[in-house]
Amino acid sequence: MMEKISGLIGTALIATFVLGLAGSISTGFAGFWGGLPFWVICVFVLALVVYDFWDSCLRPKK
Repeated sequence: MMEKISGLIGTALIATFVLGLAGSISTGFAGFWGGLPFWVICVFVLALVVYDFWDSCLRPKK
C-alpha cells in the first residue's frame, strides 16, 4: 500500500513540474508554436512515467 501511495505522489509531483515548465515556456518568449516541440516531449515522458507507475505498482504480479 505504501508503494502505491508514494508512487502516486511521485507521479503527481513529476507531472506538476513538467506541465508547469511546459506551460511557462509556451506562455513566455517562445510562444505556442515555439513551445509545441517541448509539449510533445513532455506528453511522451509523462506517458512513460504513468506506464512505469502502473507497471511497478498496479499491475498484478505473477
